[in-house]
Amino acid sequence: MKNKKLLNRTFLLSILFVFLVQCSTQDQRKTPGNAQERARKNIEEGKGVSVGGLLKGRRSTNYEFSSSNPMWRASLEVLDFLPLAVVDYSGGMLITDWYSENGTSATSLKITLRFLSNEIRSDSLKVVVHQKKCSPGGNCTTKLLDSKINDELLTSIIRKAALLEKEQKKK
Repeated sequence: MKNKKLLNRTFLLSILFVFLVQCSTQDQRKTPGNAQERARKNIEEGKGVSVGGLLKGRRSTNYEFSSSNPMWRASLEVLDFLPLAVVDYSGGMLITDWYSENGTSATSLKITLRFLSNEIRSDSLKVVVHQKKCSPGGNCTTKLLDSKINDELLTSIIRKAALLEKEQKKK
């Protein structure tokens, strides 16, 4: 019974201490008496949220939907025949799954697109192609391809993005 009383007293004293500390950190002479003025002051100091502030949004943030980005749309349209393993618009990454033309070939390709910028330029997109060759015994080797496939993909994506941007500007 004594332990319970001691625990209750300790709990009440700690709550009282918290309230006293909170009261001592605010100078009541600087706090407006009117509730609306207090709310306005809190919002100005960043202590609150206003509906107007939420509707205006932050000026430093630029959200762009993937459907309005011609480079992203062009990449999806050019690679639409391939199964996609990773599609990350916010990270600027598109990775296909391993693909072979007839499905039973011992050679398959995997394409990675890295978006470096939203601008329609050749240096805004990095195309990486990997090739996997599997032997009949099940041993597979993977290597980075540096062939004309990279250049052809990049060229077709840039061309398609330019057409999409031109169509978008017409609207």
